[in-house]
Order: sequence, then structure tokens, then C-alpha cells
Amino acid sequence: MSREPAPSSLGTRHLNGPQTTGRALHNLSQPVHAMDFTPDVDVTARDGTKLKADVYRPKTTAKVPALLAVSCYPRQIQNSGAPLGFVEAGASDFWVSRGYGHVIANNRGTGGSGGTYSWLDQTEREDIADLVEWTAAQEWCDGNVGMIGISYFAMTQLAGAIEAPTHLKAIFPVAATGDVFEAAWHNGLLSTTFIQAWISGVATLAQRSDGFFRNGIVEAASRILRSAPVHRRFEHLNGEAALSALGVVMRAHFPQDPWGELLSDVTVNHQIRDDWWQERNLEALIEGSTIPTYLGCDWENVPLHLPSTFRLWRTLRKTAPVRVGMLGSGGLTWPWESLHTEALGWFDYWLKGIDTGIMDGPEIRYWLPGADRFRSATQWPPTETALDDYFLSVDGQLAKDGQSAGSCSYRYLPASLTLPKGAPASPLPTFLSWQSEPLKEDLDVVGDAELELDASITATDTAWLVTLQDVATDGSAIDVTAGWLRAALREVDEEASEPGAPNLRADNPLAVVPGAKTRYRIPLVSTARRFAQGHRLRVVVASDDVSAGTPAIMGFHHQSPVMQSTNTVWATSVLRLPILHTDPEGSRDT
Repeated sequence: MSREPAPSSLGTRHLNGPQTTGRALHNLSQPVHAMDFTPDVDVTARDGTKLKADVYRPKTTAKVPALLAVSCYPRQIQNSGAPLGFVEAGASDFWVSRGYGHVIANNRGTGGSGGTYSWLDQTEREDIADLVEWTAAQEWCDGNVGMIGISYFAMTQLAGAIEAPTHLKAIFPVAATGDVFEAAWHNGLLSTTFIQAWISGVATLAQRSDGFFRNGIVEAASRILRSAPVHRRFEHLNGEAALSALGVVMRAHFPQDPWGELLSDVTVNHQIRDDWWQERNLEALIEGSTIPTYLGCDWENVPLHLPSTFRLWRTLRKTAPVRVGMLGSGGLTWPWESLHTEALGWFDYWLKGIDTGIMDGPEIRYWLPGADRFRSATQWPPTETALDDYFLSVDGQLAKDGQSAGSCSYRYLPASLTLPKGAPASPLPTFLSWQSEPLKEDLDVVGDAELELDASITATDTAWLVTLQDVATDGSAIDVTAGWLRAALREVDEEASEPGAPNLRADNPLAVVPGAKTRYRIPLVSTARRFAQGHRLRVVVASDDVSAGTPAIMGFHHQSPVMQSTNTVWATSVLRLPILHTDPEGSRDT
């Protein structure tokens, strides 16, 4: 059964989310074409495996460029209008009406595709290259192929660029995780909320037949979801919606082969950065790519996609044309429809040869929350930033001229530890926090940050979880960014690090000497925020994010350490924040 969006709209319906980053775009393709839809097309990979694809294309005799979207998520519901975290291939009616084919394909082992799922390894990357070349060879395609979609769809774009098939002309990988080790293990701390739900959800969905997604009941629900009043209600759904949906799905049974093995590999067998992870490290493998790439993310996506964004930018800009668009709260919605106009400017330029203005001006456009405007930058962090040091004083003050003597402690007790009945409560808190005085003027924090933590523990290992918060005048707090570190994986790659941006190796566990003062360089995920006059900066240091009062950014929790410990933080510890000190012509608000 066709799940084709209503052709009468001709791509003119309202799309949720911000559509541009304020770039001055022009000469964009207009919505003039009706749409043909062909489901369940077989694509033969180089080893003979049959992959499944749905093909949406304009009703025209002229050859057109194509946009390919590939993932392990059900292709059958990508145009359903469902507000689920795996409906991320883009709006087919938008693209087809403007003269693009839209091919949505499933990785092997999912969505009816043959073979065994293998999570971004060499086989999956070769499949993506084969899909690109198959698309280019279709009688309706002019040979120019781009790739589109967010999240996993964005990661497969990076995978495609690594293989560099002849007809791949440009990609738009917004919200991509280039380092999948980091998606599962935050510098050695297992991101349990995400990774277990994600593998279980994908495994369960992969088993569903085509008829499960294509039937009268689903089609009726889809018509309701796509209706304008209902559709607009999804405009501000964020990543927590994705986790909720996967949490429901994961309750179903999934098979041991290959999914149980994958779960064991990710969570048990490969707990440090080893060769298994490096085979899938898209950030490293994509070095030297020349394929034009538009990167981006939203500032809320701290525990998943945001960390890779600027590392990919630094790597790719050496050899490829790159642009970056960073969005604020609600910037990436489900179903994914944001930035389609910006993407149109990108693909019209690279696939159709139209001067749209997308390459004019600075490389980076970023939303500055708090100022609530887009700004421009030619570098990241912007050249106008400088690192300011804030000391973690024993009196709980976070200040540039704070005390540098003394220490304070908290106690971590794992939930599995059973204390004797009637045992007195610990006199120590379960986490520590430091807070600045009310700001005398607005403060723009823009770029990479780190906590240089001088600490001792009474165990041989512990977890460090750091959260930066914006505290309003009424005492309410917003989590801005975060950083994580397993103490035993503290070794820094000095050659790849900069002040404010340590690069942790995560491949060489080092036991901690109990009681010894040890320095930990904990990177905080890159951010941008205006802290308003009268607000306060707050930094929280804890060893778990499930105990009462401990923050867990975006609702992502980590596996708690098994060893109880008294953790002591010394006042020589420094929070290094990138402060934007000037407002030059090139970065004025728009």
C-alpha cells in the first residue's frame, strides 16, 4: 500500500522546525512536480545481497538528481508523519515537488533487506556506495546523487563519503555521530539510557514484516498525523521523545543473532576504544574526503550527536567544501522536517549547479540561546573567544579570583551496597556544586570548555559526571552542557589536545592510586549560550546521574560505578569557559 503524501500539496505544506540559519538564499527550485511512488524495490549489492528501497520521484520525462536516505529504521514509515525518533529521512513531498528523486533504503538485515546487520562496518559502507551507484544508474536520474537525513541517516552519509562512490556529489549529515564509541561510552561511562534502548528498538523493528507497516489501519493513522492541526503539535518534540518511543519498542523480544551479539559487543566485550570500534570510527575514516558536506546539530543534543559536529568540521574543512548550521531548542524535530530550505540551497548548488548563495559568507551559522539570534563564525571556537578560568573554591563559589587552597568531599555509594539496618546516614553530600555570583552583565559562552579537576578518591576507579548549568534569578536551572570521564581512562592525547579541549584516548586504562591527588582533564561538549545579567553559572560534579538531585542532561543516564568512594575535589580545580569578548562585524546577530 502506498504511503505517499497527498500529491495535491505539491510540497507547499507547512514544515516544522527552523528552515534556514538566516543565510540569504535565492534562486531555489520551486514546487511544481507531482509524485510517483514505487515501494519495495530490490537493489543488488556487490555480494549479491538484495537490499530494499522505496523510490519517490517526480512525474516528469526529464531526468532529475536524486537524494538517497539510508538507515536501519523502517523505510515504510518515513513519510507517515509519526513523531518518532526514527522518522528522519526527510519529507519526500518537499523534495520530489522541487525536482529531486528521494530514495529511502534499508541497511542489510533490516526492513526486509537481506543479509546480516553489522553497524557501519566495511560491509555496510560498501552497501551504501552500491546504493548510490544504483540510484545514479536509474533511467529517471541524471547521475547526480546527494544523501540526506539526520541521526543514523546522517551517519550513513559519512559512511558513503568514506567510500566516495563516483556519483555522490554532496551530503547533508546533520546530527551525525561520527565516533560510535562515543555514542555508547562517554569517555568510558556506558550511556545505558540510550544504547540499550536503541539496539533493542532497532532489533525489534527489524523483524517486522512489510505488512506490519503498510496496512489500512496504519494508513488511516498516518492521514491523521499528517493533517495540519495535528502535525503542528509536533513542532517542538526533541530527543527525549525518541527515547520514549524506543523504550516502548524494546519491551518486545529480539533475536540473539545478530542483535544479542551486537548488544554484548557494545556493552560488554569492547569497553575501551579498540579495533572493533576503530573499524566504525567514521571521524577517523573520513579524513581526506573531498565531498561537499553540510554539518549541523542542535545545542540540546549534548550526549549523542553534538560532540562529533565540530570535530568533523575540523577534519573535513581541510579537503572539502563545508558549511555548518547550529540550531537551538526544538531545532531538530520528529518527523524530521527542519532545515529543508537550507538543504535545498545546498543541493540546488551542488547537484543542479544553481547559484543559491549557500556558499556565501562565513562557514558557520549558529543560534545563540539567550540572545535568541543566529550569529556567524569563520572558526570554532569563534576567533573572538578566549578561555576564562573559574576556580572551584571550598566555599562553593565559582569565581575567577576564587580560593586555591583546601578541598571538599562527597560520597558515592552504589545502589547495590547494602548498609546495616540503622546505620547512620553519611555526613557527606552525594555530589558537589559551585555557583558564581549574579552576573553583572550578559556573558556569552561559545565554544569548547573543560574542567581541569584536581581530585582524590578512596577507590581505584570512579565516574566523574560534570554538568554546566544556567541558574535564573528565581533559582531554576537549565542544563547547558556536560562532560563525562571514567577515572581509569583519564589519559590525554596531548598532541591532539588544546587548552579547553582535551582529547581523551579511552584505550589505555590506568588504575587510580587511592588517596593520591590526581589531575583529570574532562572535556565539556561544545556549546553556545548567553547567560543573562543577574543569572549565575553553576557547575555540578557527581559520580552518578540517577541519585536524587543529580542532573542527567536530556534524560540520558549512565551505568553507575560499582565501587563506593569518598571523592575529594581540591580548590586548585579550574573550569575553563570560552567567553566571547567582542561583537565583531563578521558575527553580528541576525
